[in-house]
Amino acid sequence: MKKTLLFFSLLITYSSFSQNDSRIYDIINSVSAERIEADISKLAGFGTRHTLSDTVSDTRGIGAARRWIKSSFEEISKDCNNCLEVFYQKNFIEKGDNDRITKDVWINNVAAIQKGTKYPNRYIIMSGDIDSRVSNPTNFTDDSPGANDNASGMAGAIEAARVLSKYEFESSIIYLGLSGEEQGLYGGKGFAEYAKKNNWEIIGVLNNDMIGNIKGVDGVISNRDFRIFSEPVPPNETERQRRARRFYGGEVDGISRQLARYVHKTTKTYMPEMNPMMIYRLDRFGRGGHHRPFNDLGFAGIRIMEAHENYTQQHQDIRTENGIEYGDKLKFVNFDYAAKLTAVNAITMASLAWAPPAPKNVSIGGIVEPSAKLKWDKVDGAVGYKIYWRDTTSATWDYSRYVGDVSEFTLKGIIIDNYFFGVAAVDKDGFESVVVFPNSVFR
Repeated sequence: MKKTLLFFSLLITYSSFSQNDSRIYDIINSVSAERIEADISKLAGFGTRHTLSDTVSDTRGIGAARRWIKSSFEEISKDCNNCLEVFYQKNFIEKGDNDRITKDVWINNVAAIQKGTKYPNRYIIMSGDIDSRVSNPTNFTDDSPGANDNASGMAGAIEAARVLSKYEFESSIIYLGLSGEEQGLYGGKGFAEYAKKNNWEIIGVLNNDMIGNIKGVDGVISNRDFRIFSEPVPPNETERQRRARRFYGGEVDGISRQLARYVHKTTKTYMPEMNPMMIYRLDRFGRGGHHRPFNDLGFAGIRIMEAHENYTQQHQDIRTENGIEYGDKLKFVNFDYAAKLTAVNAITMASLAWAPPAPKNVSIGGIVEPSAKLKWDKVDGAVGYKIYWRDTTSATWDYSRYVGDVSEFTLKGIIIDNYFFGVAAVDKDGFESVVVFPNSVFR
């Protein structure tokens, strides 16, 4: 009888918060394609936002653009009773640091921090790039509207701030404009080092780079597909961790890959019309984005972007050749699609910022046994825990079991050899942390 009562108690507890949270749907519905269009138009209207361009003019160049971005965040902050801390974070780069830096330059990032009520030192970051370029990466005078690359990502970060600033979260959220991307990922490097220096606990970085194009150079048109790029394991892992992974698995289960899976799951739960594509690469082949400098320092970071790129509109001088119109112009941006990907970011950040911290010291056992066993340290704010597992060839966590407010559990009949496992913390409203892959083994 006691076992039966315990079972029904667990069932009632879980079912009470397993339903989708209506606030997430409110966030999705609040993202405005019209506001995003206005912001992309404003950014493209600065003529060029090249990192080395004019910083004095109020109407042209990267100086005018970053001042407008900062003022936009400040206006949003006024509407939420000064809930955002808005500031420049900057680093000086000398001429010749690489062949794209042809003169001394200050790399100015624009940040707006919405502090968490319970875990103010835990941060989720959504970033877009401020700068743009034409065919020649050192040409900082010609028109380079950069409408999709990357006014779309920057406008998305501003819109996310408008929407999420209406709510309070337990963890902090940063809406971030990064400079110097086209010249060598300087903005991301500077801000990642700033975060490290200040001992920030970064849950994840959502780097948005080109979220506004739906027609690929191959002719494919889709306003539902988007890609999530993530590296398999952190580049700064230790030799001991590498050796352990060889025997126990985890080749595709680093912290950035878990963040990518979180975005995938959140999207499929709340926006099932969208098709998130898990891409098992750090970035596109031979190319780079502003999540990489965060990865380099051991932070979880991913790239969210359109699925179907049009290379005639990226890094191109504005011209028409052989009937093809080149250049990153406003007319090629699909604002409804940019709004959808902005919503993907917003609901991911909200879910993470409302969730408890991820469980600590997750370990696994069950070698030569008929069951898999998991242990973990409990975390503040969790009312229970959820064990996930998947086939070793699967990209996503396909099976799960809520196990209640315990610190260990045995999955009877689930053979450890045949699956990968992880554990997430769950709060009273059903929000979950990122899944944590076991980092040790016990017998």
